[in-house]
Amino acid sequence: MQTTLAHLKRGETAVITDVSSIHIPLKLLEMGCLPGNEVELVQIAPFKDPIYFNINGSHLAIRKETASHILIEMISHE
Repeated sequence: MQTTLAHLKRGETAVITDVSSIHIPLKLLEMGCLPGNEVELVQIAPFKDPIYFNINGSHLAIRKETASHILIEMISHE
């Protein structure tokens, strides 16, 4: 199931599939927010913005608006 980072719930894990939007800052790409990397939602700040992620061991806080442009594929833990 393909969705965006903004739709993850706390503790869910996914793999980034696309970051080609012009709304994604280059700094996020440099910090490891790249296709193929695993991402887990760690915490959501008060008022639902920003969202705190663990991306391949790096902890990043990303604005919800930006997270909505990063496509992911959910990982099923069966």
